[in-house]
Amino acid sequence: MSIKLLFQSSTKLLTGLITVCLLLFLPAGSIHYWNAWLFLSVLFIPMLLAGLILLLKSPDLLAKRLNTRENERAQKQVIILSFILFVVGFIISALDFRYNWSKLPDWVSIAAAIIFLISYGLYAEVMRENVYLSRTVEVQDGQKVIDTGLYRIVRHPMYFTTVFLFLSIPLILGSTYAFIIFFIYPFLLTKRIRNEETVLKEGLTGYTEYTKKVRYRLIPFIW
Repeated sequence: MSIKLLFQSSTKLLTGLITVCLLLFLPAGSIHYWNAWLFLSVLFIPMLLAGLILLLKSPDLLAKRLNTRENERAQKQVIILSFILFVVGFIISALDFRYNWSKLPDWVSIAAAIIFLISYGLYAEVMRENVYLSRTVEVQDGQKVIDTGLYRIVRHPMYFTTVFLFLSIPLILGSTYAFIIFFIYPFLLTKRIRNEETVLKEGLTGYTEYTKKVRYRLIPFIW
C-alpha cells in the first residue's frame, strides 16, 4: 500500500466532506437538515468503501481518479462551469430548506437516495470494466478500446451514470429549485463528450470503428 496515495485519497475525501458540509449547513442555518445528512451518507460512505477497495485492489486506477489536471481547454471550461453549478445548487438547496420555498415529500428524497446508490453501483461497474478510466481526457500508453459490458450500450457509460447520480442530488436534498439548476449538468456533459471523442478518435486506435458499432454517446436511442 502506498502511504502517499493513502494520504492523497484521505485528504481529498476529507476536504470534499468539509466543503459539502459548509455549503449545506451554513446556508441552511441549522444542522437539523435531515436531507443533507441523508445525502452525506449515500455520497461519502460508498465513496470511502470504493476508495479503500481501489487502494487495495487497483491503486493505479485510484491514482488516475485522483488526477484532475486537464490539458484540454474545453474540458477546463466544463469543469469550472460544473463546479459553479454544484456550488450554486447546494446553496440553493440549503436556502430552500431554510426558507421553505418548496417542499418535496420525504418519500421522494428516499427514492432519490436509492436511485443514487444504484447509479453509484453502476459507476463502480464501469470502473471495473475499464481500467483506463481517469478524471481527465487523455489517451494513455497501451490503452485499448473497451466494447464490453455497458460499453456495448453507450460509448460513455460513466457519464450516463453520473446523469442519474447528479440529478438525484437535489431530490435527495428536497429542493425543486435546485433540481432546475442541476438539470443544466447533462448539457455541460455534451460539450465534454464532443471534445473527448475528438481526442479519442485522433489518438486511440480503433475508436472510430467503435463509434460506428455503438451509435449512442450518452443516452440510448436519444444521443
